[in-house]
Amino acid sequence: QAQLVESGGGLVQPGGSLRLSCAASERTFSNNYMGWFRQAPRMERDFVAAINWRAGSTYYAESAKGRFTISRDYAKNTVYLQMSSLKPEDTATYYCAAAGLNGYISTARLMAATTYPYWGQGTQVTVSS
Repeated sequence: QAQLVESGGGLVQPGGSLRLSCAASERTFSNNYMGWFRQAPRMERDFVAAINWRAGSTYYAESAKGRFTISRDYAKNTVYLQMSSLKPEDTATYYCAAAGLNGYISTARLMAATTYPYWGQGTQVTVSS
């Protein structure tokens, strides 16, 4: 069964940086897209970033562009989310997700949580002074 385990969350001050990791099982890496989503209490689960495992193509939410960077490490079967210039609005539980997609994939599809059948349990990120 596919498994995703997030780590790296914690408490940081505004303007600070944090690096999240998503360790995936080999089964999970048969999927070609990996994404990061976040969800604040009583809010919808929103798209943050995604990456094509093979090509390395990246996709970002407008709120993440210029501040967050998604990357992957083949050897470690791990996807990262480098976050900088963090704001209180970034406070949320961050989830890693995976999906196997074929053909041309629209940005809208990559940004939809329902696109991803595999999810981690989440890691909490709190940005506060």
